[in-house]
Amino acid sequence: MSSYTAPIRDMSFVINELAGLDAVTALPGCEEVGAELVEAVLEEAGKLAASVLDPLNHAGDRNGARWTEAGVIAAPGFKDAYWQFVEGGWNGLACPVDYEGQGLPELLGTATHEMWNAANMSFALCPMLTLGAIEAINHYAVDALKDAYLPNMVSGRWTGTMNLTEPQAGSDLAAVRSKAVPDGDAYRITGQKIFITWGDHDMTENVVHLVLARLPDAPPGVKGISLFLVPKFVLDADGAPATRNGVHCVSIEHKLGIHGSPTCVLAFEDAVGYLVGTANKGLAHMFTMMNEARLKVGLQGVAIAERAYQQARWYANDRVQGRTVRDRGEARSPIIGHPDVRRMLLTMKAQTEAMRALAYTTAAQVDIARRHPDEAERRRAQARVDLMIPIVKGWSTETGQDVTSIGIQVHGGMGYVEETGAAQYFRDARITTIYEGTTAIQANDLVGRKLAHDRGSAMQALLADMRATLAELADAPGDDLAAIRAGLAPAVDALAEVTDWVVANHETDPAEVLGAAYNVLMLAGCVCGGWQMARAALAATRKLVAGDDPAFHEAKLLTARFYAEQILPRAGALLTGAKAGARTLMALAPEQF
Repeated sequence: MSSYTAPIRDMSFVINELAGLDAVTALPGCEEVGAELVEAVLEEAGKLAASVLDPLNHAGDRNGARWTEAGVIAAPGFKDAYWQFVEGGWNGLACPVDYEGQGLPELLGTATHEMWNAANMSFALCPMLTLGAIEAINHYAVDALKDAYLPNMVSGRWTGTMNLTEPQAGSDLAAVRSKAVPDGDAYRITGQKIFITWGDHDMTENVVHLVLARLPDAPPGVKGISLFLVPKFVLDADGAPATRNGVHCVSIEHKLGIHGSPTCVLAFEDAVGYLVGTANKGLAHMFTMMNEARLKVGLQGVAIAERAYQQARWYANDRVQGRTVRDRGEARSPIIGHPDVRRMLLTMKAQTEAMRALAYTTAAQVDIARRHPDEAERRRAQARVDLMIPIVKGWSTETGQDVTSIGIQVHGGMGYVEETGAAQYFRDARITTIYEGTTAIQANDLVGRKLAHDRGSAMQALLADMRATLAELADAPGDDLAAIRAGLAPAVDALAEVTDWVVANHETDPAEVLGAAYNVLMLAGCVCGGWQMARAALAATRKLVAGDDPAFHEAKLLTARFYAEQILPRAGALLTGAKAGARTLMALAPEQF
């Protein structure tokens, strides 16, 4: 079994050459974030991920969290690791300085979160959800709630959760039945929530739940849902956790993967809660947290793919079996010499690098949307972020699953047994396409809210950027760049064509478009990833001309060419599938399935 090593060299390349660190550090509040600080943060985060979190990953998978009547007990070692994480200041890295955060760019925070998730995804879910809760509270809560809860949540001394799903509702939040009854300045919350990640544990002295519930006079459907802050312990006059609130974990789920992360069923029984934001606007408020989480879950697809790739690469170099076509001697060779193993490893490597570039460049746009002094530039960046959220979440998690599956195949039979560790990455990855909105929800969001809502305007701006890259490729010398352009150009045309098709058909036949949504999403991700790989190839070529780290940049260039030749052709097939629409899907009667 391999040990995790943070891919700092590749992370730095993406941060500097693709995400545009210089532009981010020019934003207000980021002026002191230079390249040296970024490298120092990455190095220290990599040490924590490798030495503290990674060694607990497989043990957490075997032992898991444990439910007791007194509460949930975290997997062995997790509590000590969490407090090393907190004491290092990692939880508040990109959080507001007003509440004890460090105020560093989201771009840098994104790189560290990739490390946490690659080293130990079960562990990383806890701070990930806390950050989403911080975002929602900071946006919508009154100052008194912010002052009471955010400093401890930003530091990591308290954790946060998101409570949407109920047994009868699933993803249909219009069916939420939890009730909130006014009680002076507070409310009393009653109901049950399921699938609450890290909904209870013994690592911190308080857990802060953000809960969707209905007021007595609320209208039906999603327009009658409000958002409430419900702490595990109600605070005393000094702001310290004091009285046990009426929220309890009644069970935890037995799951396919992420065993170290407790997935809780929570019962709210007359629990004290506080309104966050405007009454009956809770779902809109919660989307702030959900969008934060969706970007982070997309990043989990990157992280778990990276971890599976590192394991497969190690095994392919270590496992001696057969003779390669280039080895005519009697000695057996490591399997990395076999062409099909090379194909699998390059498929894993290329797609992981494409996903990383897409996630990091989106994070940089988040920084611009939050911090740029020009309102028009903030709006432009936000439009790009809104467009990219379902693509990063949906495509990266689906691709992450594929990469972890290939990782098992590289191991052959040894991948199917637990001792190698490859199977855990496959099992852990499976949830990423489900929680925080399934792939179908992301696909429907892309075609309905994003492409159709603005009639493709945000996508057209993205396509213009892609065509600018194609023009740059056309002017650049070299067979590799020519091959990359040859692969990218028809893929960009396919994305443009499917965008026009969605806009033209959404109003007249929305079922047709929804039937195509998955293919549209996967096409968009495939092409966006290819665009980022093309940009990486151009940057690598400039570095090679300057004689800068030839081995690394040559690998970058060749990996981008592989993506163009072997991955981007999928765009044409996805376009064909998308334009087939829903006619065949909806033709069968239910009894014919």
